[in-house]
Amino acid sequence: MLIFLVGYMGCGKSTIGRALARRLGKPLLDMDALIEEHCGKRVGEIFETFGEDGFRRMERDTLAEVISSYDDAVVATGGGTPCFFDNMEAMNRAGRTIYFQMSAEKLAVRLEHGRAKRPLLRDKSEDELVEYIRENIRKREPFYSQARLVIGCDGVSDDYVVSHVVSYLEHCGADETARRDR
Repeated sequence: MLIFLVGYMGCGKSTIGRALARRLGKPLLDMDALIEEHCGKRVGEIFETFGEDGFRRMERDTLAEVISSYDDAVVATGGGTPCFFDNMEAMNRAGRTIYFQMSAEKLAVRLEHGRAKRPLLRDKSEDELVEYIRENIRKREPFYSQARLVIGCDGVSDDYVVSHVVSYLEHCGADETARRDR
């Protein structure tokens, strides 16, 4: 089963994804890393060279490749992946989608240290950063909230999130087995 982790940048998709993949014995596919490997450039350089539209097309193509090439993996998506083209619909059709929901204030604290590596954030003051994140979450929430599971991640440990996801997946598997046995 493909498990797609969605949410705003900095919410823990890659970090929690590693722990979840290890716990489930599945490979972790990091969409940004796959795009970087394919292009031979960092995400920031891809944005500078091809613009956001170019990056989003590469992201869509990479997602399609993941869906057609893998049937059992944890996929850490980019923060914008669900919000462009029909990516969220494609992920919901291909596997389980899990949204790591986090407040703008918490995300700003988490993103402060790595801001220089993130092209959409690098020129923002602290106050501008919080407002920028808040506005983006407002725009992206209709896509993120289409996930099959939404986990509030403010004030909870990564271990809690991993356990919550594992419990959800075990429950889904039991439901699918029961439906097949009817």
